[in-house]
Amino acid sequence: MRTALTELTGVRHPIVQTGMGWVAGPRLVSATANAGALGILASATMTAAELRAAVREVRSRTDRPFGVNLRADAQDAHERVRIIVDEGVRVASFALAPSRDLIAELKDAGVVVIPSVGARRHAEKVAAWGADAVLVQGGEGGGHTGEVATTVLLPQVVDAVGIPVIAAGGFRDGRGLVAALAHGAAGVAMGTRFLLTSDSTVPDAVKARYLAAGVKDVTVTTAVDGLPHRMLRTELVASLERAGRVGGLARAVRHAAGFRRLSGLSWPAMIRDGLALRHGKDLSWSQVLLAANTPMLLRASMVEGRADLGVMAAGQVAGVIEDLPSCEELVARIMAEAADVLRALPVPDPTVRSEPANP
Repeated sequence: MRTALTELTGVRHPIVQTGMGWVAGPRLVSATANAGALGILASATMTAAELRAAVREVRSRTDRPFGVNLRADAQDAHERVRIIVDEGVRVASFALAPSRDLIAELKDAGVVVIPSVGARRHAEKVAAWGADAVLVQGGEGGGHTGEVATTVLLPQVVDAVGIPVIAAGGFRDGRGLVAALAHGAAGVAMGTRFLLTSDSTVPDAVKARYLAAGVKDVTVTTAVDGLPHRMLRTELVASLERAGRVGGLARAVRHAAGFRRLSGLSWPAMIRDGLALRHGKDLSWSQVLLAANTPMLLRASMVEGRADLGVMAAGQVAGVIEDLPSCEELVARIMAEAADVLRALPVPDPTVRSEPANP
């Protein structure tokens, strides 16, 4: 299936595996790429040196195109851009809108730039700055998310920008791919569906929690970091929602200390990251710290397998996913389903004229 996304990135199928922190590592990204889709390496939880090593590991596993997801507000963003350019990475994606100069630096080096956005105005801004495509996530998506459903947001953005649009939020199968294409998208992006594959390194016990979840077990809360965050409802989430400011601050400090040791960030740098997320939002100081070290909460579950201590970001589709295929099996199944759906669509008879309805 050829679309503007496949033409732009060089992949076989119009499917993107999103850059999920602690999840989208070399194994998942290379498996996705080998399946013919676009794998995105998550770099926000890596040091610059770890990023370079991870890119080289993906390169050793596949010769297909792949991408790297960057934090546009990272202090070393330009250093990470240099790594992407030096290592010949095909695509750079961003969780937040990148600056005009970051886009220009990447494009000058021949890297395809695909920011992720959650609103039409943000898509219009990055398109005007030269982004090659835009990934639009509706409210069904996992992690930090908005309130507008994909089926409402997607056509808005398609109508507003003249670059390829990738739809995210609520996708898991071939029917969803065809629906996104009908809305004008050039492809779909999926996070939770790729997390729940046999190629994902997420511990089996945590995958089991996802598979056991129903649609009503996926919630949106602001208790973790003060921002709307879609995740599985767990006892940790419930306790954060019950905690007062003093208890929340103590928990935040403990998690922040652990993330500081892992990341090598200084306390001032972590506070700056938290303040950047606090800008324009009414966050308490405990939420500022949690916003700066939410990766630590994700690591507890996605790496250590501690579903009781960690956060499990999840799209609403987690409630209807029931198996753990390989990336190759998943992508092949989606494309086969899409072909079946397209073949089943009624073909208009050109000899039949449509009469206007009576007033």
